[in-house]
Amino acid sequence: MRVFVAIGILLGLLTAGVQSQTPAPEETIRITRAGEQPPRPAPADYFTGSARVDFAFRGSAPARISGARVLFEPGARTAWHSHPFGQTLIVTAGTGRVQRWGDPVDEIRQGDVVWIPPGQKHWHGAGPHTSMTHIAITEQLDGKTVEWMEKVTDAQFGAPLRGQTAEASSAPRPRPSQGAIGSFAPKLADITDDVLYGDIWERPDLSKRDRSLATVAALIAMNRPDQLRSHLRIARANGVTKEELIETITHLAFYSGWPNAVTAIGVAREVFKEN
Repeated sequence: MRVFVAIGILLGLLTAGVQSQTPAPEETIRITRAGEQPPRPAPADYFTGSARVDFAFRGSAPARISGARVLFEPGARTAWHSHPFGQTLIVTAGTGRVQRWGDPVDEIRQGDVVWIPPGQKHWHGAGPHTSMTHIAITEQLDGKTVEWMEKVTDAQFGAPLRGQTAEASSAPRPRPSQGAIGSFAPKLADITDDVLYGDIWERPDLSKRDRSLATVAALIAMNRPDQLRSHLRIARANGVTKEELIETITHLAFYSGWPNAVTAIGVAREVFKEN
């Protein structure tokens, strides 16, 4: 009888040991779909101007990393602040600015990656006349990711960029329509520069590169060679390659007709020859 009891106890211990060694269920991959977390207005205590924040991700313990997508309208910026483990910024659209305390202001553009070292007082945001969107990645220390400080003044925000003189930084904003139509239709030129180029083209929801592709495609479809000529130049300045523009024209031949595509190719050949 004692033998059977001992065997039973041993089996119980072995079973308990097997159960205790069973691995905990693993976390599954999480996908947050676009639009599931609509951007929220950035807190006015820590931002100047119009900015929106989309808290894109936050790692589960023991991970310490978190990230957010921030959309700055022209003139918007953070307050001065620092991060215990530093911060990485990935500029996804537009043109903005970043500055470390005591350093000149640097311009940042779509595709740039910015590293701010731990504990460094700094700010970042849009340009005076340009919007900017970036993804900000930080790590937390004892549950804290940021130390907020005073707001950036207008004088600090408007300071010359690195390598730029004060006179250049205060120069009036270029108004591209004035030379073309300003002398004949000044009001139309003002509306074009203020609304089309000053607002629509600076909105952060589409990059300037994507806006150029959409505009070029529309002008090809409508067979507007004069406007297409100028927007092909703008597209090249916004980073659209020659090959991409030719492929766009080829693609549009099937939707807007061969004559429109042939006309567009002629215009493009002239523009590319200039470049």
